[in-house]
Amino acid sequence: MAHINNVFERKINYYETDRMGIVHHSNYIRYMEEGRCFWLEQVGMPFATMEDKGVTIPVLGVNCEYKHYVTFGDVILIEMFVKEYSGVRLTVGYNITNKETGELVMLAETKHCFTNKDLRPINLKKYEPEFSDKFQLLFDDNK
Repeated sequence: MAHINNVFERKINYYETDRMGIVHHSNYIRYMEEGRCFWLEQVGMPFATMEDKGVTIPVLGVNCEYKHYVTFGDVILIEMFVKEYSGVRLTVGYNITNKETGELVMLAETKHCFTNKDLRPINLKKYEPEFSDKFQLLFDDNK
């Protein structure tokens, strides 16, 4: 697979901060989804294309370890990678850093499964081999 941009850059908005002036912890879930959408476009699997082929990727769980805060105006870099892939389940890892300081802001992962339009679990290897091959390559590249 050609070089894939797996880093999403995002500037923090004022409305995303809390009373202390730092990003509210709940916003990181949105940041990860924004990054995941960007990343899937980069690897040729935009959500719209996947859904057109009858594939959805619901989130089963999220695990976050907050390391440092960011504030309004900061720019974060969200690096995504495949931690686990079986064809039925997918775990995406995230390293979020402050672009200016290089400080690690958060380590996280999201766990997913693959379903059809009726939200019934599917094995992507059988249901849509082209997508499965791409996820497998991303997983292999991360080993």
